[in-house]
Amino acid sequence: MTIGTTSLGLLGGLLGGLALLTACAAAGPPPPPADLPADSVTGAEDPTRAAIFATAYAFGAPSRLAGRPADAAEAVARLEYLATEIPTGPRWVAFDPTVGLMLRQGAAEARQVLGIPPDAAPQRVIDALYAAHRALAADDRAGAAAALPPAVFPAGAEATLARLAALPALPAAAAGTQAAQRALTRPERRSWPLSGRSRGDRRGAMF
Repeated sequence: MTIGTTSLGLLGGLLGGLALLTACAAAGPPPPPADLPADSVTGAEDPTRAAIFATAYAFGAPSRLAGRPADAAEAVARLEYLATEIPTGPRWVAFDPTVGLMLRQGAAEARQVLGIPPDAAPQRVIDALYAAHRALAADDRAGAAAALPPAVFPAGAEATLARLAALPALPAAAAGTQAAQRALTRPERRSWPLSGRSRGDRRGAMF
């Protein structure tokens, strides 16, 4: 029996759709929305775009965060935000759905390394990590430790800070953030409509 090209294409599409549905089911329901703090960017810079580029760079090579716990805390916080924003944010509907799934997998990978419970609210994770980031940037280790509540970081503040200072390679985080960067910068994106805003981009930043 001969199977035509059209039939093979339909079969491939069905299998691809089934794989996506399976991945969605495995990932569970989307996390609740979350915001980045106002100081995550400078001036009128778009926080979501900035987070995509910054995390793709940071997780692209472990050496970029090695011995830099302040930068690592900010990178993980931004990843946590992207995992909530990209899958369901109205500005990103043209992204391939797998990008959002990959970001969620990357955030889950980072949570596992830092000992963050899977059911911890993303906003609490983001707020705590940014508070630690600010304190570490000011050479206030005690303040950074105080910013990491045990309910979100049950391994303990000092252990968490040590892990931030020595993050291992996070391949899922790297893959997800680089996929988001490719989706953001691909040539056809220039023709997307300049409308809508992210839930988190409350300052009205557009494309």
